Amino acid sequence: MLSVMMGLHLLAAVIWVGGMFFAYVVLRPVAGSQFEVPQRLRLWSTLFKKFFSWVWLAILVLPITGVAIATRLFGGIGSSPLYVHGMFMLGGVMILVFLYLYHVSFRQLKEAVVIENWSRGGELLARIRKLVLLNLGLGLVVVSIAGAGRFLLG
Repeated sequence: MLSVMMGLHLLAAVIWVGGMFFAYVVLRPVAGSQFEVPQRLRLWSTLFKKFFSWVWLAILVLPITGVAIATRLFGGIGSSPLYVHGMFMLGGVMILVFLYLYHVSFRQLKEAVVIENWSRGGELLARIRKLVLLNLGLGLVVVSIAGAGRFLLG
């Protein structure tokens, strides 16, 4: 059962963090150079809708499997090593950032695209870009802690 929980946990993290990496580092520069503002905003609005479905799944899977793994390996979160606490804390911050991004910025972006308010949409996309960059940075730190934390932080 531990291997199933670990596998699900890692898959959820890879989907979320990897998706942000691809969107920010690969797709964003190409979309910015290839599409005019209306096309770009429609692209991102549609893309986010699909990707955020996967993020919601990751947000469900990661805490559940994280608690299950900590319970199995360490007897619970309270007795887990420092690096596990770090992953839980940063993961919680990532979830909060995503909740704001989704319920405020993304909702407003969708509305701006529907009414074709391209200047407002551009402002919202810039805000979303900053939030994705923040979460990408946090996600990369969490992945690094997952890989090296037990050796560095015990």
